[in-house]
Amino acid sequence: MKRRGVTVSNFDRRKFIKTSGVVAAASALPFPMINIRSAGAAETVKVGILHSLTGTIAIAEASVVDAEKLAIEEINKAGGVMGRQIETIVEDGASDWPTFAEKARKLLEKDKVAAIFGCYTSASRKATLPVVEKLKGLLYYPTYYEGLEQSPNILYTAQEATQSVVAAVNWLAEKKGKKFYLIGSDYIWPRTTNKLAKPTIAKAGGTVVGESYYPLGSIEFASEVNKIKAAKPDVILSTVVGGSNVAFYKQLVAAGLTGKNQTLLALAVSEEEASGIGPENLEGFLSCMGYFQSLKNPANERFVKAFKAKYGANRVTGDTLACGYTSVYLWKLAAEKAKSFDVPAVVAASAGLEFEGPEGKIKFHASNHHLYKHARIGTFRKDGQIDMIFESPLIEPNPFPKL
Repeated sequence: MKRRGVTVSNFDRRKFIKTSGVVAAASALPFPMINIRSAGAAETVKVGILHSLTGTIAIAEASVVDAEKLAIEEINKAGGVMGRQIETIVEDGASDWPTFAEKARKLLEKDKVAAIFGCYTSASRKATLPVVEKLKGLLYYPTYYEGLEQSPNILYTAQEATQSVVAAVNWLAEKKGKKFYLIGSDYIWPRTTNKLAKPTIAKAGGTVVGESYYPLGSIEFASEVNKIKAAKPDVILSTVVGGSNVAFYKQLVAAGLTGKNQTLLALAVSEEEASGIGPENLEGFLSCMGYFQSLKNPANERFVKAFKAKYGANRVTGDTLACGYTSVYLWKLAAEKAKSFDVPAVVAASAGLEFEGPEGKIKFHASNHHLYKHARIGTFRKDGQIDMIFESPLIEPNPFPKL
């Protein structure tokens, strides 16, 4: 699964994507490195892409590589960045956190890349952070996470915890009921998220009628489902991640808890997981993300069309893919604003930078390196896509909330 400074099992991934298209995308990437040069370019600017192309996290991260490569291809076709074509060096973190640090060092010391787009779990990011700080590099991190971090050398392009759970809880308490059951995987992101959820529930006049955490990779939820049924919550708030979601949703449905009779909102399940979990097990349940494939805006329609044209009509987009794609454009805009590829200049130019991307309008905070984001809630359809039913205004990032 994702992130967050704990022992990582073979199931330690935030997403479980079971599609042949994603696996094909991962296997199509040469190992260990791809060096893409623009034919005839007199001068290029190098960037690194650092994600897991092998190992347990590859099934999720390979699709983020696809989105980042698509953005680079589009930018090069449009003339590059300040007249330079982007030369892309793709490295494999191999689902191994020391390898991420090693590859980041190689990209910065040997390849002299101007920026790295990469990492997925918090464990991989935290392994890479001291390297990019010491070597004064720049990392764009595209995965939603627990917050509690700010680095002068990292720009965070997905939501931190306050930008999802607070809006989600307030909407649920108003629309669905005030008795909450909290269930999550056992590591920093779910626990931090629920530390934010509990006072928000209380302020909304609600109560927590159950709270449980399961080790990453757990597949036995029958006893927990019985506890949920006995507690009769109005809302299940789920921070279960990775492959565990397959078992969790199937066992809920088998016990008679479906999207027709039980409100459940997940903070870690997007369209990308639907095929692995089974759309029939998700129908009617809710998700809260910053991005859905079904969003209606010109930038997203272009993105989805281009992604499917390049990688296959059956491929789907999702939150982390959109954040990875957007990261490349945010770097381009900041470099052009700064008229420089130097890291301090690009970081300074990023303060307050705005962009109309697939998720709509976003902008960087003036100082904390995170983006203002929308929280969006949607209902899973029988085809695994999500219909949005709530959208917040842009939410200011607050990576260091008072818990």
